[in-house]
Amino acid sequence: MKALVYTGPNEIEFRDEPKPEPASGEVVVEIEAVGICGSDMHAYFGHDERRPAPLILGHEACGRALGGRFDGQRVVINPLVSCGHCDDCQGGRANLCQDRQIISMPPRPGAFAEFIKIPESNMVAVPDDMDPAHAALTEPIATALHAVGVAERALMRPLGECRALVIGGGAVGLSAALVLQSRGARQIHVADTNPLRRATSENAGEFTVVDPTRAGGIAENGFELVVDAVGGGVTRHAASAAVAPGGVIAHIGLMDANDGLDIRKLTLQEVTFVGTYTYTMVDFRATVTAIREGVLGPLNWIEQRPLGEGAAAFDDLAHGRTAASKIILIP
Repeated sequence: MKALVYTGPNEIEFRDEPKPEPASGEVVVEIEAVGICGSDMHAYFGHDERRPAPLILGHEACGRALGGRFDGQRVVINPLVSCGHCDDCQGGRANLCQDRQIISMPPRPGAFAEFIKIPESNMVAVPDDMDPAHAALTEPIATALHAVGVAERALMRPLGECRALVIGGGAVGLSAALVLQSRGARQIHVADTNPLRRATSENAGEFTVVDPTRAGGIAENGFELVVDAVGGGVTRHAASAAVAPGGVIAHIGLMDANDGLDIRKLTLQEVTFVGTYTYTMVDFRATVTAIREGVLGPLNWIEQRPLGEGAAAFDDLAHGRTAASKIILIP
């Protein structure tokens, strides 16, 4: 089969790879669409020791099941493979399973390929008339939906009374803003440094879109909820400054693990900081429903390219040359 393989820092090669052989309980899926995630870019830059070269990246995928109870059906893939029997799995929080694996990390190759193998329990069927490129957005949108749900439980007031700031206009950040809009947040600001992505965000929903590098771009103490979809020292600093007393910071991004958080302010102003990681299967199914019913709008903030042009897509993302919040690759 053809696959897009990460071979070293800033190097992606389109080449032949062995077709996967499913183990017991697994099914092969023929990939129809797969998104490039920020974590794929992190690996591409050589910044993720969990993803050593050579490796097939990609974990945001839709395709057709070739066998099992979904045989012949279009499915989306939950890339998080959990043990199924620990306390977290049994309690409905498989995203916290200590033995979890994720496709695109050893020992599980990713979905930038014509085929992938995955446990049958990690599939969710989607309607045949759903655009595969939209279905492939299930994973990043589910990440955002889960984060907003975690934040809602921590807030001291309904979202309808909250001013919300989302830092980062990529797929997860923009999805978070769309989920917040669907749940009635009073005001929603989206901050991004890339002017192309700011333009995309402006067209995606009823948001105030700002450049965080400009003076006055983000109001200090101005938001009851701040969603950091970048997760870097600079964005944690911005989130700490922007959150209102008694507010909540929901931290999704994984850019780095250092600095930025104003612990003194969080303490003196009773700010809640919550980390949110991926999603549960409930979130995944709810996201499929939201996409199917059009709750999050037309999802016209994506760009589709052939899988064979994946190396150029990675390079364009690395240099900020695309306005799309998500590039979807089509095998």
